[in-house]
Amino acid sequence: MACGLRLSCRDLVKIKNKVVNVSKRYSNTISNKAVEKHRHSLLCNATKEEQQFEEQTSGSRDYKFIYPEFLPNPDLVRRDKLTERLERRDMLARRAVITIPEFYVGSVLAVSVADCYASGKTNRFLGVCIQRDGNGLRANFTLRNIIDGQGVEIKYDLYSPLLHKIDVLKLEKRLDDELLYLRDAPPEYSTFSFDFEAVSLPSSVPVPINHMKVKLGPRPWSERWERRNLKGIEDLHLPQRFYDRALHPQISQPSKKHDLMLKYRENINDVETTEIMSEVYSQMKLANINKKVK
Repeated sequence: MACGLRLSCRDLVKIKNKVVNVSKRYSNTISNKAVEKHRHSLLCNATKEEQQFEEQTSGSRDYKFIYPEFLPNPDLVRRDKLTERLERRDMLARRAVITIPEFYVGSVLAVSVADCYASGKTNRFLGVCIQRDGNGLRANFTLRNIIDGQGVEIKYDLYSPLLHKIDVLKLEKRLDDELLYLRDAPPEYSTFSFDFEAVSLPSSVPVPINHMKVKLGPRPWSERWERRNLKGIEDLHLPQRFYDRALHPQISQPSKKHDLMLKYRENINDVETTEIMSEVYSQMKLANINKKVK
């Protein structure tokens, strides 16, 4: 005996309304198939541009260190290739308006920003770069200087529309990736005159490394610097128990040295780095050509 399903007119109307509501709900969205087409970079020819990029990076400069903000966040949870492409496009458009020079942690910079409360509507601050952080449009850097005996630090968004000009007065590197320990050092290590004269460095010369060792002041410090592998500070002259505590497995975590997946999660692989930086190189080269034509 065949069994059939009978629906009343009222039930048919309810089902039809549900279908209409679902279609309205997703009417302003893009299908996954359409989005996937744009997740792959189409900004450059991979073969030719990657060859040119390899030729450029074979010299004294390496673009992944000059433009570290173009590399995405290595956290896979926060990654999306479409968003990264859009951010790179906005970053390149911003670079077409303002010149963002090459600089590193340890370089002496002078930054001019828009300030409606200043007399000339601009504010200029000079200091040593103690940190570079963030990825993409969230990239930022921090300058430090001693003014009237008081340590002053200002964090700038690298792609902020308020930035007018970035001048590199002294291009150099330090032994550490961050110089946050200057907060606990004597003032002479962070004091720079606002009349600091620029030191020229030819582009063909490698960026010099400043091997200066910083002597920290007395404890307490802002951080336990003995627990970090720092090369730019002098001997801290602490009791042996502090160094023994720093070598404790819960603090030093020696297992991380052999964790290959941890290194993979904290860094962008070389293949993807070459692809991204070759894309950036090609677009910057094209922008320079357009400037010369105009």
